[in-house]
Amino acid sequence: MLLNSKRLSWKIHMPAALIYNLCNDKYNWYYHTTAQKHMNKRVMYWPRGRVWGGSSSLNAMVYIRGHAEDYNRWHNEGATGWDYEHCLPYFKKAQTHELGPNQYRGGSGPLHVSRGKTDHPLHHAFIEAGQQAGYPFTDDMNGFQQEGFGWMDMTVHKGQRWSSASAYLRPALTRPNLKTAVKTLTTRILFEGTKAVGVEYMQKGQKKKVYADKEVIVSGGSINSPQLLMLSGIGNADDLKNLGIPVVSHLPGVGQNLQDHLELYVQQQCTQPITLYRAQQPFLMVKIGLEWLGRFTGYGATSHLESGGFIKGHPGVTHPDIQFHFLPSQVIDHGRVNPKIEAYQVHVGPMRSTSRGWLKLKSANPQDHPIIEPNYLSTDIDVWEFRQCVKLSREIFAQKAFDKFRGQEVQPGVNVQTDKEIDAFVREKADSAYHPSCTCKMGQPSDPMAVVDPEARVMGVENLRVVDASIMPSMVSGNLNAPTIMIAEKAADAIKGLPSLHEKNVPVYRAKNPAVNGWRKYNQHE
Repeated sequence: MLLNSKRLSWKIHMPAALIYNLCNDKYNWYYHTTAQKHMNKRVMYWPRGRVWGGSSSLNAMVYIRGHAEDYNRWHNEGATGWDYEHCLPYFKKAQTHELGPNQYRGGSGPLHVSRGKTDHPLHHAFIEAGQQAGYPFTDDMNGFQQEGFGWMDMTVHKGQRWSSASAYLRPALTRPNLKTAVKTLTTRILFEGTKAVGVEYMQKGQKKKVYADKEVIVSGGSINSPQLLMLSGIGNADDLKNLGIPVVSHLPGVGQNLQDHLELYVQQQCTQPITLYRAQQPFLMVKIGLEWLGRFTGYGATSHLESGGFIKGHPGVTHPDIQFHFLPSQVIDHGRVNPKIEAYQVHVGPMRSTSRGWLKLKSANPQDHPIIEPNYLSTDIDVWEFRQCVKLSREIFAQKAFDKFRGQEVQPGVNVQTDKEIDAFVREKADSAYHPSCTCKMGQPSDPMAVVDPEARVMGVENLRVVDASIMPSMVSGNLNAPTIMIAEKAADAIKGLPSLHEKNVPVYRAKNPAVNGWRKYNQHE
């Protein structure tokens, strides 16, 4: 915070200002991938937080936990004790929901969660259109029933972004047992043999070292954590030797298993002047900004991603595998280009794509960004799923609820109709949803790709843990901020030697028929 003021640091703390830091490298690592073989050789932009709170200080503040079956799958993949019954208590422990506690929501945690306040007619239309298309309404997609359309939760509190820095770090800064260092770059973990004893870092051009009495805990995220492990000699031994890095532990899974959510925007022109188009004109932006600076209210107090949905887009799946975020505005090039017209859009993408990527060191220089290869759309099923996403989004926008708002389709456009044309559109326009994960996979010693055990301890060395989204065994069906905070809460108990919290027999919605509307409607075209 500039001069300890959220108002002076409005580009972070005003929810509607999120585009500023997504498109600027001041608080952002500003990563880019390799040219994507299956996406017309496009180089994809990956913003990641380089500021207290990490990406929770840059993200769109969507609070989505994923589905219970994601965590049961983790348990079956080797992350024993990370099933839903052992994860739900930590989601609740972390949270204070403005609607109050219940069997699924927390009421006394440091992470404040709220619902949108704009009551925008286009959000209502989207939720109604989802039901008209044959999908259910859900009153809490983080509770009993993820499946359906409804209002999304946000990490916004009293009109301000509520990052992990606001929730956890800032309240702890006065503790005598905590020291923080800013404008530093951690360069390597220090070892005595295979025992982690501290870290080396750069500050103001000088190398410094700090030593650990107990453990070193790495929470750099899905790119920086595996990068730091490799720089420190933990990774594929051959790759490390080729860069002249002394090998501490041969752990070939470091940087492998990279997974991300890819998404695209289906955009429709709006016939009424009610989108955020005018709100992004200079005079109104000043007015909105002044209201937020004065009272933390108004259009500046939300990310505007207030409604969404989860559906099953694949035959036989047991839980939703497509996610929608609705926005009463048009986004062009990650927000780096201003909207051109009155339009609304839905962000849509598959939640459990099968493409797997990797990241590797470019050099032994910690200041060099790693090579990031997500390998998007490398499987036939991933291509098919995106085709479904376009068709199902169009079906929702064609419902009666949008009749009084619907203009021309902006994207993909009326000229994109055949499967071949849709596939070409996806290759050219799909982009990262900013959810990289799984690069330091949690699992069992018998898994050659596992990096940490279920206590988040790095295998093959002592006194070293990784606690962040990189240790997810596989992607969750939703956004990553809420699951990452849950991981930290659960790992904190493990670090303190406490038994995991556990809630048995929590009911979760199960659809009677796992087939889906979209499959029944569109399989005739496949």
